[in-house]
Amino acid sequence: MICCGLLTSGKEPVPLKSVEVELEVRDHVATVVSTLNYENKEDKPLEAVFVFPMPGDAAVCHFSATIGQTQIVAEVKEKQKAREEYDDALSSGQQAFLLEESDQSPDIFSLSVGSLPPGESACIRLEYVTELAAQADEGLRFCLPAVLNPRYHPQGSAGGSVQMTSVPTSLVPYSLSFSARVSSPRPVSKVESNCPLDPLEYLNTEQSQATVKLAAGHKFDRDVELLIYYKDAHQPTAVVEAGQTSAKPGTLMGDPVVMLSLYPEFPQAVMSSLASCGEFVFLLDRSGSMQRDRIKSARDTLLLLLKSLPMGCFFNIYSFGSSHEHIFPKSVEYNQETMEEALKKVGEMEANLGGTEILRPLKDIYSHACIPKQPRQLFVFTDGEVGNTKEVINLVEKNSGSHRCFSFGIGGGASSALINGLAKEGGGHAQFITGTDRMQPKVMQSLRFALQPAVMDISVKWDLPKEVSVTVLSPPITSLFQGQRSLIYAQLTGQSPEAAEGSVTVKYSLAGHPSQNKLHFSLKPAEDSGLTVHRLAARTLIRSLEMEEMERRGQPDEGVKKKVVELSVQSGVSSAFTAFIAVKKGNGETIQGPLVRRNVPTPMPMMAMCGGGAYGGQMMGMTSGFQRRSSKCSLDIEPQQPPRDPLLQLVSLQKASGSWELDSALAAAVGKTSEEVENTKPASENKEVWATILALIWLHGFKMDAQEEWELLAMKAVSWLRAQNAPRVTECVEAGNTLLGCKVQKDALGI
Repeated sequence: MICCGLLTSGKEPVPLKSVEVELEVRDHVATVVSTLNYENKEDKPLEAVFVFPMPGDAAVCHFSATIGQTQIVAEVKEKQKAREEYDDALSSGQQAFLLEESDQSPDIFSLSVGSLPPGESACIRLEYVTELAAQADEGLRFCLPAVLNPRYHPQGSAGGSVQMTSVPTSLVPYSLSFSARVSSPRPVSKVESNCPLDPLEYLNTEQSQATVKLAAGHKFDRDVELLIYYKDAHQPTAVVEAGQTSAKPGTLMGDPVVMLSLYPEFPQAVMSSLASCGEFVFLLDRSGSMQRDRIKSARDTLLLLLKSLPMGCFFNIYSFGSSHEHIFPKSVEYNQETMEEALKKVGEMEANLGGTEILRPLKDIYSHACIPKQPRQLFVFTDGEVGNTKEVINLVEKNSGSHRCFSFGIGGGASSALINGLAKEGGGHAQFITGTDRMQPKVMQSLRFALQPAVMDISVKWDLPKEVSVTVLSPPITSLFQGQRSLIYAQLTGQSPEAAEGSVTVKYSLAGHPSQNKLHFSLKPAEDSGLTVHRLAARTLIRSLEMEEMERRGQPDEGVKKKVVELSVQSGVSSAFTAFIAVKKGNGETIQGPLVRRNVPTPMPMMAMCGGGAYGGQMMGMTSGFQRRSSKCSLDIEPQQPPRDPLLQLVSLQKASGSWELDSALAAAVGKTSEEVENTKPASENKEVWATILALIWLHGFKMDAQEEWELLAMKAVSWLRAQNAPRVTECVEAGNTLLGCKVQKDALGI
């Protein structure tokens, strides 16, 4: 467990006074500048460690500290060298700052702010670049996390056991200010947030540049989420960024870099054709942190998923905590019998399996051979609190040729490195379910992706003036789904003539139909555009090389490591092999008094505490302080069953084939008595046909607001009805509308 609490020995104020964040968004990517202001209110020197979360694909590119009147700027150095310099500086009484990536997970950084004299203030400025995730509704999501949830480390991995006290978040004495500037080749249509914002201000008549601020008074008691929407989101765009004037031409940082964003539109005809085969494997987190609403929501979601699967496919459900379980020894064919058995087991699932060990169940799933002509689709649900993120993602990447992986991060503490990494390496799609979001629509959207054809055979052809050559820095894209976007970074070397243009042609096939998009763009870089694109291009290349290095397990390639260190130092972007180090050269006098080590955590909501053991862990000298509800706790109180959601009530009665039976349960689900339902059935019509039409009318008449959740199982019902060739469908629809008080047209039902 890597934990966070607000820790001081005598409940003194945490020495962090304020946090200021500036966000600069360029099309699909962003630079984030955070300024952290600290104060040592103790009467002795303080060595503090600040551990904080960051998006998994982020790249730290600047780190500096100002103590009193002195400013020190950190340099990127090879990790071991940086650690040695930090230790030497502290032992000789100098102030030192060290920033490094966690060995286990790339989205946790630990910041040692070194020795801070009594009463002294320190201001730390941290800059990172990140890609923004495309959401289902075409918005781009930026999230500033307010929480670093406890992360679970598998047994046997590094981590001692330390326990400390904590105080509630309501006492967080620091404030947050947040502002964003957005620019893109296309107009910005709107910016939304889960926190109050000041109105959007446009900076030009094309509305392609805008600024927005967080309304005053935000307490930073929850994540700040920003959603940015552009007009014509599906048009490909190219952003060319000028190289650094101080860097050598011909190097990554010295040359211009182009970022191409692809977000293909899918024709309606293709979208309505859903596959009727596949092996669907669901992997559900049942660790202690998934308690109450999370596990209930997961059970309801599995009900919808199981009802929406096509007849003739194969499926299985695994669940995990400290150990893992499966419903069937291997995937079984989907039919009424296997569906019922699975639903019975799902209904009994609780969050009672302890920690979060996701690696073993994944290995178990991959150990089973794929079923011929049934493409494997893996759905992973977790609140994302694992310590061995890199190992998990590497395993998925190694098996990416034989399956697609769809991931769901549940709750505010889900690790974006884990959730995005699983989907990216597994060629699937990632979704985040936070706050009051309903899990069901997001999961059903991913099931649609899994049943839909993906864009395959993607090729990118560049056409540039003969003086300019292109080096693509991104790994090749293997597949794209509807609603998914891909970014390609490329270095442009050579002098381009004034006003020169380039073009890029993207070809792909969708459901066997070839398609292509051609995009013309100016090679003249945008003015004063910063280095966001360069740094993300460097990060992409560094990540590919790190992956290559990890695959060599056991025989490290010094050449690859050297290349990563060089690239990291040149671009100022952190990597697994480097760290930021800054030393303030003092007068060599040793600071008097004992050195106190403090943990300055990000605030997090108070968690339910209960007897039972507390896990402990340590990372980068970080002491851990939050107790976690242990799996040994159990409360022997029979919970009162809340009334079931009417939609789930009706869905739970549907058969695997897609039809419903005419019985008292169906009558109750549509709010009628058995007699009313029996007596209004058109004479000589089959009972099952009548029941299925009633269920469809009820869904269309009363539950259109939740259509995303039941659309797939309704399509299955319609296919079943068509196959029956029932003679009196029109009469049944009229009678059903009269009985239920609806006006649903037969065409709207699709029958």
